[in-house]
Amino acid sequence: MKVTQEKLPDSQIALEIEIPAEISQKIYNTTLQSFARTANIPGFRKGKVPRPVLLQRLGSNLTAATLEDSIKSTLNDAIEQEKIESLGNYRLGSSFEELLANFTPGTPFTFSAIIEVPPTVQVGDYSALTIQAEEVPYDPEDVEDWFKERQEKQATLIPVEERAADWGDVAIIDYQAYEVSAEGETGEAIAEMVDTDFKVDLQEGNLVDGMIEGIVGMKPEETKTVTVTFPEDYPLEKVAGESVRFDITLKELKTKELPELDDDFADEVSEYETLAELQASLEENYRKKAASNTENNINTAIIKELVKISEVDLPDSLVQEEITQVLTETLTRLEQMGLDPRSIFTAEMVPKLRENARPEAVQRLQQILIVKKIAESESIEPQASEIRDRVNTIKARFANESLDLDKLEAIVTEEIIAEKTMAVLREKVTVELVPPGTLTPPEEDEEDDNTIEAEVVEASEAEVVETPSGA
Repeated sequence: MKVTQEKLPDSQIALEIEIPAEISQKIYNTTLQSFARTANIPGFRKGKVPRPVLLQRLGSNLTAATLEDSIKSTLNDAIEQEKIESLGNYRLGSSFEELLANFTPGTPFTFSAIIEVPPTVQVGDYSALTIQAEEVPYDPEDVEDWFKERQEKQATLIPVEERAADWGDVAIIDYQAYEVSAEGETGEAIAEMVDTDFKVDLQEGNLVDGMIEGIVGMKPEETKTVTVTFPEDYPLEKVAGESVRFDITLKELKTKELPELDDDFADEVSEYETLAELQASLEENYRKKAASNTENNINTAIIKELVKISEVDLPDSLVQEEITQVLTETLTRLEQMGLDPRSIFTAEMVPKLRENARPEAVQRLQQILIVKKIAESESIEPQASEIRDRVNTIKARFANESLDLDKLEAIVTEEIIAEKTMAVLREKVTVELVPPGTLTPPEEDEEDDNTIEAEVVEASEAEVVETPSGA
């Protein structure tokens, strides 16, 4: 069987396959025998239909079936003959109908098919690479903020009766929201916006803009009407971008009495007996966090440059799988935030979502394949003990859950290889550390903050610095 190959973009190969007459006839005979065994023609028992009758009744179907069998059979034989590693996907060079019009069983026949093959990766010279990355310094204010937050949580609430509400107090309120007409008149009550004994810290950013400001200055048992305007993107559609009037009653007012920062405080909020030990632990954790963030910035910069200097030819089927993975992860994070993806995305939106997710999917695949290629060239392999220790750590963390241990071991192996590869790259690449914000213009930050994905990632990120036990 004669096969001609042509390399195409997107990790594809075009095959032109010539089917000899004898192979065409053999496939035709096999297909005819199959039809003869299974054909259901009135007046004849299955398997007993005379050949002329069979050809008369099922001739066109038989020809089409022979062509289909010929394509599948000879394509597989051609792939094996040419020793091509195929991903199993193919499409014909011309329509099946066009091929059928020119096909006669038992005569030579030529057709073309396009198959996908594994991606090819050509990595650029990373040994001469120079990159810039933002250094994340340790900030002592992080420790101070941690203490302030824990003090707030451990604060004792003291009732206030002699004065008006002030910033930093805790208010217990009843409220009911009402629609506001275009003329400024109070309209119907909004059923979704009513509550009693609602506790709120009087701090900027709590509730919709204007409500906290309205409560500040009120005295216990006082009732006040406050009009606010909701943002355009507020989840409750009936009030989004609208003015709403609140009747607010301040039922109780309390002030926070913060605990002293001493050894007793440290013992209560952590596993440490002294404040000095707790502070030293926090400083160490935040220093590690800063170093880890700097390392992540270096890794990101290296990968970004590697993508620029490398060539990765990706098959579309692999890209489509990665797009599905990107969207699945996004929907999972939305669910973790307590949102129902079905209330946000409709079936009609899926094509657009997939189109929008494609750049990220391509970039992820490029990065993964480049790192794998470098790992192979550098002969990077994890030790069995490293894999075992990490798997055991994960098993202990999810002791009450059923885990696919084979899949877990494969994932852990890939993670360790990637980590080791990045460590090698950090040694080989010239790195220039620059101050935070140097490489990230504010406009890009604002644009990122407007995307659903950015909000999902920000909300679902795990806290890097672990709270000392007992907090």
